[in-house]
Amino acid sequence: MTKFFNSVITTLLISTTSAFAQVENNIEKPNTNPPINMESMAGSRGVMFQLLVNKKFQSIPKLGFFSVTNATAAWEKEMTPNIMTQAHFTYNLFKGLDLSSGMQYTPVYGFRPVAGLIYSYATQDILIILNPKVDLADDLATESLALLEYKPKINDKLNFYSRLQGMYGFIPESGIHNRSYIMLRAGLGYKEFAFGAASNFDWYGPIKHNENNFGVFVSALLF
Repeated sequence: MTKFFNSVITTLLISTTSAFAQVENNIEKPNTNPPINMESMAGSRGVMFQLLVNKKFQSIPKLGFFSVTNATAAWEKEMTPNIMTQAHFTYNLFKGLDLSSGMQYTPVYGFRPVAGLIYSYATQDILIILNPKVDLADDLATESLALLEYKPKINDKLNFYSRLQGMYGFIPESGIHNRSYIMLRAGLGYKEFAFGAASNFDWYGPIKHNENNFGVFVSALLF
């Protein structure tokens, strides 16, 4: 009888320890798949919308999907909205660095196949994304995207939110500029939302025609 009770107690201890270990593992290893970032801006020139997706497939974690879409519409109705979008499948080489291949659309070049690299680094306070890429058409063009977010905590409910995002595109054979921009954001974050002041600086074409937009933004993370 004593051996029986000892066996029962031992089994209960092992089961309880395993259960606690499983709970601790679940707490220590949350789902780290990045959320979708959605932002709208209204400013002096017009309105802008941006959607950023950087996800991994749960069943095949080395494979993923990366997309950045920017849409800008000026207040003047006669001006055509400007839309830039890219969509890539990604393959993880090692932590933080992926190969990417997919398509890109711009008003000047239309749809083109593209390939590149994506480096990403994320902590609670910092997000870094670097994305150099080239299109695979005969008149090859290249673009490099860089994004840096800094969002330290102010208190238990609020954090300071800031972002610097830039892109530069040119034609390597001639060195001619085709499109570039700098986006600046500064404000407050609350849970999955952020809001504050915004400014966009855009340059178009070989002569680098400049259009700027100053206003406010609201962004949200979709998990």
